[in-house]
Amino acid sequence: MSHWLTERCGLLPAPDGLALVQDLLNTREIGPGGTDLLDNATLVRTWLPDVLESWASDTGRSGRENEWATRLSERELAGLRALRATVLRLVEGELPAVDGSSTNIQVSKTELRVTTTGEIRLEPTGSGWHQLEAAIWLQVYLAQQNGAWGRLKICRNPVCGSAFFDRSRNNSGAWHDVKVCGNAANLRASRARKRLAATGAGSIG
Repeated sequence: MSHWLTERCGLLPAPDGLALVQDLLNTREIGPGGTDLLDNATLVRTWLPDVLESWASDTGRSGRENEWATRLSERELAGLRALRATVLRLVEGELPAVDGSSTNIQVSKTELRVTTTGEIRLEPTGSGWHQLEAAIWLQVYLAQQNGAWGRLKICRNPVCGSAFFDRSRNNSGAWHDVKVCGNAANLRASRARKRLAATGAGSIG
């Protein structure tokens, strides 16, 4: 059974394990009165164990990634926040500044393993939060290979900013919910245009 934070926020989780990345992004202060779930270890423990269990369940893994989730140090918390910031920049299309070469991201290794059904799959390795870090980058890599990465987006409503998976046919979604955030954004834009028009009219003569 899945226990994604994303689902608890009223959003559909991204498919094929990419919901792990989506959930990490949605630990930010989403919406008015939102709480940053990476602010301290107590808050992380309200999110991370269930998410790791959901990821293991949805991707057919053992769930051993869950063992360390309740004993995060301050240094590990800082690492999680930095990881989230890096992934957010990538989702928003902010590419790393490089001098014509690729940029290496130092993370725990992944391994090729043969499953009991004969399937070859990549598995994150390492210990502690580094295993989560490896899992995050593994899911980013897999999503880029299968075309799902470009559908993970940040809602353009600045009041919201939630991470959502765009399921529209032509991948044109801009808001996590058109009725909620799309209409609100259009209303703000309309009011802004009316204010601008009124200001311009008032300045004539």
